Amino acid sequence: MSKLKMLKRTLISETVSNVGQIVLIKGFVRIRRDHGKLIFLDVRDRSGFIQVVVNPKISEKAYASGQELKPEFVVEILGKVNKRPVGTINKDLSTGEVEIEATEITILSKSETLPFGTGGNELNLELPTLLDHRSLTLRHPKVAEIFQVQAKILEGFRKAAEELDCTEIVVPTIVVGATEGGAELFEVKYYDHKAYLSQSPQLYKQMMVPVFERVWTIAHAYRAEPSVTTRHLAETTQLDFEIGFVTFEELLNLLEKVAVRMLKHVQDSCSYVDKVEFDKIPRLTLREAQGIIFKEFGRDNRKEKDLTPQDEIDICMWAKKKHKSDLVTITHFPTLAKPFYIMPDPKDPEYSFSYDLLFKGVEILSGGQRVSDYDKLVKAIKDRGMKVDAFEMYLMAFKYGMPPEGGFSFGLERITMKLLNLSNIREASLFPRDMERVDERL
Repeated sequence: MSKLKMLKRTLISETVSNVGQIVLIKGFVRIRRDHGKLIFLDVRDRSGFIQVVVNPKISEKAYASGQELKPEFVVEILGKVNKRPVGTINKDLSTGEVEIEATEITILSKSETLPFGTGGNELNLELPTLLDHRSLTLRHPKVAEIFQVQAKILEGFRKAAEELDCTEIVVPTIVVGATEGGAELFEVKYYDHKAYLSQSPQLYKQMMVPVFERVWTIAHAYRAEPSVTTRHLAETTQLDFEIGFVTFEELLNLLEKVAVRMLKHVQDSCSYVDKVEFDKIPRLTLREAQGIIFKEFGRDNRKEKDLTPQDEIDICMWAKKKHKSDLVTITHFPTLAKPFYIMPDPKDPEYSFSYDLLFKGVEILSGGQRVSDYDKLVKAIKDRGMKVDAFEMYLMAFKYGMPPEGGFSFGLERITMKLLNLSNIREASLFPRDMERVDERL
């Protein structure tokens, strides 16, 4: 009986503690290099990479199998774990001090020749090519690394939610109307009725505040905006909190706490992520931020309802230089520029208890304190020209008792993009949807 059938699999990351032992690894051939009569393989599994040496003097049988191998062949390899010669140690790999001397190779699945080269550390492909071959390009270590970081962002978010005693909820993505009143919606045929893809989990998470007080959800959001930019997608992933019995100041403290907790978790988990600075996160009203833009950068946008993309870049540059922070919180956007459920500031109702969090030049979070009074909420809906009847279930939650509450929502892909300094948000989405693509180019 083959030793392959007798041994238990060893993960590649575990080989460093098995020097001198015979191990069985299972994985994918990433690179094959031939040097004279020796074949060198870089093999990957879910835990990492290792070099495998196939030497005909050690095993003619393994060498015969090795000659067939190409990138992405799926293999089982039996061999001895050896220390690598000092001059050949790869300091970039956690397994770089060891290699496997193959004695038996079984090919589990063959691969056709890839439509592009994958030998280098970088995958230098144009974005359309990168996405047209998505199921293959995701296998490249540098691309896979993006989504390892993204997994840690999600993990950090969940840890923060647990520490804040929040209950996880799952909300629908098919809705009867607009959450925010004017944004474009994707219409879908729902049996014999008309329905839409949700722009946000907003209304549902608010309805859950009287149930659990503090809730969180990870939800898909859909925007049919005619945007083809480096920071917009038609389908995004939102990381949402909604919290009862809070003030505006407490909400600002909470959103910054969650952001720092999440980013620190990623940094502690992923050594290849650039250090994020958040010594003291500055807080500015929109008008204060626009005043700084005017004074420091010479652009007068002081009457605009929002920051422009360049304003966001520049105010983050200012925050980094003056406060040593990659994060900056912007508050008090005009009430009429925000959704109906955002509370006006009682001291100046023209502006609202709203906020954005900017990170390295891009908005990664928005939110605010909500209108929790039933009558005021009905009035806000009517004032926006919307039908109260369309919000019957939502308003029911307020009619029968709603504490002061608020929340915020992070954009997963934007955080990923800025943490890794990616040039386009599509690189931060496993299978991006935009005006030009639904898996295939439209």
